[in-house]
Amino acid sequence: MFSIFKAASHVNLIEDKDEVRKKYRYWRLRIFFGMYIGYAFFYLSRKSLTYILPVLMTSFNWTMADVGLFGSILYITYGLSKFLSGIIGDKSNPRYFMSIGLLMTGVLNVVFGASSSFLLFAFIWGLNGIFQGWGWPPCARLLTHWYHQSERGAWWGVWNTSHNVGGLIILWLAPPISIMLGWRAAMYLPGVICILGGFFLLFCLRDTPQSLGLPPIEKRNQVDDGIDVEKIAPEKELSTKEILFKYVLKNKFIWTLAVAYFFIYVIRTAVNDWGLLFLINVKGLSHLKAGIALGLFEIGGLCGSLVAGVMSDRVYNGRRGPVNVIYSASVIFALALVWFIPNASFWLASTSIFIIGFLIFGPQMLIGMAAAELSHKKAAGTATGFAGWFGYAGAAAGAYPFGLIATKWGWQGFFIGLAAAALLSVLILIPLWSIKSAGERDSEQKLEEAAS
Repeated sequence: MFSIFKAASHVNLIEDKDEVRKKYRYWRLRIFFGMYIGYAFFYLSRKSLTYILPVLMTSFNWTMADVGLFGSILYITYGLSKFLSGIIGDKSNPRYFMSIGLLMTGVLNVVFGASSSFLLFAFIWGLNGIFQGWGWPPCARLLTHWYHQSERGAWWGVWNTSHNVGGLIILWLAPPISIMLGWRAAMYLPGVICILGGFFLLFCLRDTPQSLGLPPIEKRNQVDDGIDVEKIAPEKELSTKEILFKYVLKNKFIWTLAVAYFFIYVIRTAVNDWGLLFLINVKGLSHLKAGIALGLFEIGGLCGSLVAGVMSDRVYNGRRGPVNVIYSASVIFALALVWFIPNASFWLASTSIFIIGFLIFGPQMLIGMAAAELSHKKAAGTATGFAGWFGYAGAAAGAYPFGLIATKWGWQGFFIGLAAAALLSVLILIPLWSIKSAGERDSEQKLEEAAS
């Protein structure tokens, strides 16, 4: 039954250089389009609950702590799944792994919409988190196998905006549907979309270039330069033990990135999950205006991801560390801006939320990319999954615990906690300022050995 997940076998390399170039162009675009749409759909089934919470709180008389518990359950199961799925995903075919994961999250959204028990809600949402973890590792595998390190910042940055597109679609879809047709319909619709999306991914995605008779991405330019395809040696495959221990658990850079990810996700989740209530209860905005303002968090994230990716490629020559530090440090000032804006000021609230989204999604994207690049491309899913595990532990901390903080110490305590998280992320990321990717370090080491 599980053989469907097995990584696609390598086939004989295509010898026609024009055919190699043509197929590379075609499959890079097709796979990227599939990944982008597919991951945006994952967000439909992940954030569907977030934007119908005001209706659910009224219908079931839930408290902020009850609401936060749902978020924490999802983030804990999702983070754990992201790590375990990363280990499996590095040895699996992303075509089937991602497709089935998306289909199952759609099914669980539909089942959630048909339920009424608090315990059943919690169980289904935790199970949803497990299948949500099947989305990221296939994308990390595809992004590292199909796009070269020198261009990956831009490609990864564009792909990362799928988070924001999915978040925006469900933000604009779920609240009006829940008001007009009820909260159950607002769960059914994204569920059905994701079930259909699973079949769409099955059509779009494939595994590595070598499974289609193409040379690895590092050798693609050599084909353009006239080197014979037949002389390109096959890549060495890694065992699961090598991937997990040598390239992840014994890698100090991965641990550093993972801890920083924890604090980045605390901020991202707390703003995303509690921002609506803050804007309504503290800043005096209407439900509609608060929803529009919070939507700019995703738009800001979209812009911030694009700028961060290009900036790390072109300004810092593929180093992700400097951009991570600059963005994370700036988040502290953006949080202060949100806190001090005048009440009932829709435009200032919207602008400040946009700025936080712009800044927080930069490191959210680049830390994941750095984890893939500071490990090994055959361990990209495991490395990013491990960092993501820490990230979603931070997300769980930003949900239920920060709901308790807001309840006990007020919104001022809430924002002080977020500012502390931002400061800690900066201090952790500073030592990685000048660190290069694993591929670059290996190349330099080989050059030094040859020179000696």
